Amino acid sequence: MTNEEALQWQQQFKQFVEQQMKTDPAHDIAHIQRVVTSGIALAKLENAELAIIIPACWLHDCVNVAKDSPQRSQGSRLSAVRAIEYLKEIDYPTEYLAAIEHAICAHSFSANLQTTTIEAKVVQDADRLDALGAVGLSRCLMLGATWGSALYQVSDPFASQRDFDDKQYCIDHFFVKLQGLTATMKTPAGMEEAKRRWQFMSDFLSQLGHEVGHEYPGDDG
Repeated sequence: MTNEEALQWQQQFKQFVEQQMKTDPAHDIAHIQRVVTSGIALAKLENAELAIIIPACWLHDCVNVAKDSPQRSQGSRLSAVRAIEYLKEIDYPTEYLAAIEHAICAHSFSANLQTTTIEAKVVQDADRLDALGAVGLSRCLMLGATWGSALYQVSDPFASQRDFDDKQYCIDHFFVKLQGLTATMKTPAGMEEAKRRWQFMSDFLSQLGHEVGHEYPGDDG
């Protein structure tokens, strides 16, 4: 399948995903579209197969399991199973199905699976990039507000003298999880983009510290 042919399937995938999505502000159709955009961009830089990456990116969250569900660790596997069922229903070329299934299964943190193909690495990087940069910052604050978290701990916003608690404070999540994402990138292009996006977030933290009267100690703490 040519890249042009792979791109032509997108509207069909989009319609299916829109039917599957449940209300989750961090994993809505906009999230899916951003992952697709990043996946296509990374695929071109890493010479990966779009016939695998495009459906995997569109369908990677087609079964969305709540973060507090006991099935959370099975979310990517459930999505992979449903994705393959759907792709068979629409007669997607069968030679790509195994690679698509692996890419979806391996993309999430909770699955804790090794990425064994360049396509799986691209899909995982594309998904993780969405937690960084301007969008990642916005998602973090949006979810924190949904969960009733405060923006920061007033007396020690950067946890210099306390333990991080990202259930109580949005900014703590930057350090608990988001700061370390760059090191998990599997492709050179993904790593470069992750560094760029984290720098934006680091600059935000520096400005926040200036505004609240607590100097941000920098990424090395």
